[in-house]
Amino acid sequence: MKYLKFLLVGIFFGIVLVKSEAVSWYRIYEMFRFESFHMYGIIGTAVATGTLLILLTKKIKLKNIEGSLIHIPSKEKGLVRYSIGGIIFGLGWALSGACPGPMYILVGTGVFSVLIVIVAAIVGTYAYGILKDKLPH
Repeated sequence: MKYLKFLLVGIFFGIVLVKSEAVSWYRIYEMFRFESFHMYGIIGTAVATGTLLILLTKKIKLKNIEGSLIHIPSKEKGLVRYSIGGIIFGLGWALSGACPGPMYILVGTGVFSVLIVIVAAIVGTYAYGILKDKLPH
């Protein structure tokens, strides 16, 4: 019962993504071919909303549920590693037709073939965990 609110927010978020067609392979295909603004509008709105909420959190010194100040650490500089990571992420997204969040939503909508993509994502994450000490960061 303690986590019911998180489940309900997740269900609501899933419904919003399905209704906005953000989990549609066709919409993702359009985006990667630069044929439609639809997905760029959704992603741009999410980035703008996140940026504003982070700035607001810092400005009004928002506290978490436990009463301590929310601290958002600064990211390390690293153009090369973020570029390589972004390219790998984008290639995986383009090949599979889904990024990590919507993969689970697609399973919920009955697209069970995406379970192969989820397994591949988990294996890739595990492989990175094994190799990360050997990679240039």
